[in-house]
Amino acid sequence: MSAAQIRVIAVDDEPLALAGLRGLLARDPDVDVVALCDSGEEAVDVIRATAPDLVLLDIQMPEMDGFEVVRTVGADRMPPVIFVTAFDRFAVRAFDVSAVDYLLKPFDDERFTLALERAKRAVRHPNTADVGAQLAGLLALVHSQARPSRMSVAPATDHADAKRLVIRLAGRTLFVPYREIAWIEGADYCSRVHVGRKSHLLRESLRSLAARLDPNQFVRIHRSAIVNVGRVRELRAGDGTDSVAVLDDGTELRVGRGRRTMLEQLLERDPAG
Repeated sequence: MSAAQIRVIAVDDEPLALAGLRGLLARDPDVDVVALCDSGEEAVDVIRATAPDLVLLDIQMPEMDGFEVVRTVGADRMPPVIFVTAFDRFAVRAFDVSAVDYLLKPFDDERFTLALERAKRAVRHPNTADVGAQLAGLLALVHSQARPSRMSVAPATDHADAKRLVIRLAGRTLFVPYREIAWIEGADYCSRVHVGRKSHLLRESLRSLAARLDPNQFVRIHRSAIVNVGRVRELRAGDGTDSVAVLDDGTELRVGRGRRTMLEQLLERDPAG
């Protein structure tokens, strides 16, 4: 390993998201990816065993989330951390106050590069006491406010953009009302949002995006598709054990056997109630 390289660990419980982080890190010749971890427990063991220079740490993970990883390792023993999160603006402001960098899903290449460059400067000009104090401050703030899972989704009345999906494109940002989204398709570690005759690619996994959507409006009907219930015109039998949802524009989507009941319940519900 070159003396100029920094040793990095990436942590995310979603395999496709983890592969995406690995691909982005591989572009930087200053980076040596020493481990990829798919759970908080594994991350704790690897951090203790390898003492990396930098950790890219997903927050929302089952069993042990990103904050619990920091608590278990100890804020004073953690290297600089780039948090990867789908949290709302409140949480982002909390990270800013604590001077800990973050990547807010969906993030683009430019934002990733900026975060990595900041982290590399912190590694090359270290102040261990500051890193520990920043992480300890963040943990205290999170503990005083709420559990992370409660911070990730806010009521629609709390945010002006809660009824719109933000899609960042090259040189511009789209604000798409949720009601205009017909369905969302899983595309590797990204998602493709279908709006009318157009579609837009988000660098966010379908699973992560599903966690931010209103479950009364959107339902995952297949491992690779989420549908806006209000756009479903017909539900009919398909081949084998699966069903087919027909949207108001004629699009036909496969409905997994175990997901038809949930879709039917939402379709039969009184729209006014």
